[in-house]
Amino acid sequence: MKPAPFAYAKARSVAHAIELLADDDARVLAGGQSLIATLNMRLSEPALLVDINGIGELAGIAVKDGHVEIGALTRHAELERSDEIARHAPLLALAAPHIGHPAIRNRGTIGGSVAFADPAAELPACLLALGAEIEIASKTQRRTVAAEHFFKGLFETALASSDVLTSIRIPAAQPDTRFGFAEFARRHGDYAIVGLAASARLSGPHLIDPRLVYFGAGPKPTRALRAEEALAARGVDAAVAALAKDLDPLDDLQATREVKMHLAGVLLRRVAAQLMEERR
Repeated sequence: MKPAPFAYAKARSVAHAIELLADDDARVLAGGQSLIATLNMRLSEPALLVDINGIGELAGIAVKDGHVEIGALTRHAELERSDEIARHAPLLALAAPHIGHPAIRNRGTIGGSVAFADPAAELPACLLALGAEIEIASKTQRRTVAAEHFFKGLFETALASSDVLTSIRIPAAQPDTRFGFAEFARRHGDYAIVGLAASARLSGPHLIDPRLVYFGAGPKPTRALRAEEALAARGVDAAVAALAKDLDPLDDLQATREVKMHLAGVLLRRVAAQLMEERR
């Protein structure tokens, strides 16, 4: 199919983009890896596309004040190749190779993935596991929203129609922090049937303050709070048992609820082993 007719405007700045987005029937165009597909299937029919790719301030990776700051226009491939990400945000380095296929990673942006909030996407779950903050610009203010409050529901976020997601801010990894990531997909690069992103602090043989965030197991990234408590206090077997109270995935085209729950437990065992590894 071909998309319905739409107008196109190239934003010169964040302020200009916000001005253009004042039209309620406008959409932001960044990497376009999700948007173009929905346009072609006529699941989206905006009157105006606002192209933000020319706004230089929205790209790049920087480490300052104990945080990693990632511009919204940073491509997935840049996360995959970045030495700064590997050193200071290893969870993103683990997840990046699983995002789509190379052509998608070369064009797709971190801001676009986070704003689209696909429940099977890797990055939203990683941001929740890392305690990230999302920086948002609007006509009247710039505000910061914690990841746990940003993802509201199925493809629903804290972004208003005229908002522009400008950057992501993540606490830089500390010497005692550990990260784990795994997913099941029919083929590498396909949408995940279910996946798990995790972080914790390692003190001797004990995991402290683990954050276990599942994707593909609900309408948005889901923290397994009871499993986190069980993993810290009683170990992985208790954590796997606790998933029955944390997750309630629905049947979908990829797997039944029962299969997803089984896979969630397998992933937890694998990721818990990663969290216990010594960092190199």
